[in-house]
Amino acid sequence: MTLRPFFPALAAACIVAACADDGTVTSSSNVDPISLATAPPGAAPDTCWDKTVSPAVVETVTRKVQLQPAQVSSDGRIQSPPIYKTETSQQVVQPRRETWYEIICEADITPDFIASVQRALEARGFYTGRITGEMDARTRAAVGRYQASEGLDSKTLSIAAARKLGLITVANPAAT
Repeated sequence: MTLRPFFPALAAACIVAACADDGTVTSSSNVDPISLATAPPGAAPDTCWDKTVSPAVVETVTRKVQLQPAQVSSDGRIQSPPIYKTETSQQVVQPRRETWYEIICEADITPDFIASVQRALEARGFYTGRITGEMDARTRAAVGRYQASEGLDSKTLSIAAARKLGLITVANPAAT
């Protein structure tokens, strides 16, 4: 048996297989594996997390650099003016930041809980509208406004915000 008739088909199959992207991230990839994580390193099991990503703040700085000073004669007259060049550079003022925060797990978000969130936000002036028990756009926007006032820029309700709203009990360390 000769392999010549099969060689073009084998070569084509190898090329297709080499080009296929199965979506896995390898260690040589330029993707940060922590950015793909669903919880921060060291998170307790059976907890749910989300994160906000603040982009880096980059500032463009332009300055004049003197290449040659002015030529001044002995009597103080300027023979030739100084020579400058303009340099522009970019500097990272604040690096990119990922802020992880614990959230309520999807299984615990019931219509009754969402209605409680809506009532708590309404009492504080962040939510207007009917109490529907649905996590709709109006409710998410109200959660976002409330959390922004607390320093978290996210529309996903954090455990900390839910506790401040009085929706989740805080474990009493003396009771354990």
